Amino acid sequence: MVTVYALSSIARNYVYVGLTTNLEERVYRHNSGYERTTRPYRPFKLVYQKDFPTRAEARKFEKYLKTTTGKRKILGT
Repeated sequence: MVTVYALSSIARNYVYVGLTTNLEERVYRHNSGYERTTRPYRPFKLVYQKDFPTRAEARKFEKYLKTTTGKRKILGT
């Protein structure tokens, strides 16, 4: 199973969307500064997650969430 997730920065106006097979470990890595792309925006809170049976389906939905319309869906705006 593959999870598409969204993290919202607590300190800044930033939303990160990604996919993983181990959500707990991934969120930990983002909040610990292991990921270069999200390091300046720490700390994060998990604001969205959805599971998919295949990586292909998850990737398609991840791409959608990275659009303006998709981010609005995540944030409810």
